[in-house]
Amino acid sequence: MKASEISTKNAKQDKLFYFVANVVVYRDSDQKCLILKRDGREKVHPNKYAVPGGKLEWKDLDINNPTRMNGDVIDFESAIEDLLARETKEEAGIEIEKELAYINSVAYVRPDGIPVLLIKFAAKYKSGDVVLEVGGFTDYAWVDAEEIKQYDCIEGVREEVEKTIKIFTA
Repeated sequence: MKASEISTKNAKQDKLFYFVANVVVYRDSDQKCLILKRDGREKVHPNKYAVPGGKLEWKDLDINNPTRMNGDVIDFESAIEDLLARETKEEAGIEIEKELAYINSVAYVRPDGIPVLLIKFAAKYKSGDVVLEVGGFTDYAWVDAEEIKQYDCIEGVREEVEKTIKIFTA
């Protein structure tokens, strides 16, 4: 029987977590990647440079509008691509290409005790001028593998920028 609502009432408590996706945006014209400085009020990694991304939310899974039915299972194809396109537009004001390249993943526990599964991707810049989300970010830079060393980044961001540049220049 098809689900009629999204709920965690039947989920195992020890299986619940946030699903987060990040994207390193690569610009072909100068072979640089976008980094954003997180606001000092952020719960996780305040004042550190990061890349665009965000949490998958229940509103992203509108059970009345699935992309397909797979028997009794409600499917939402391109959920991650749509999430990253939306978050990049909201956080940085730019558009990215739909095609993503996998970089890596990490599971972690936030300071407030919430477990998170983070999957990281690379995507090419498509269009737009950077306009930072008010209250979310305070600065940005387009950087290459050397320039990023001058910025106080979340652990792993430097390596992800380097990997992204290699993916798109190989």
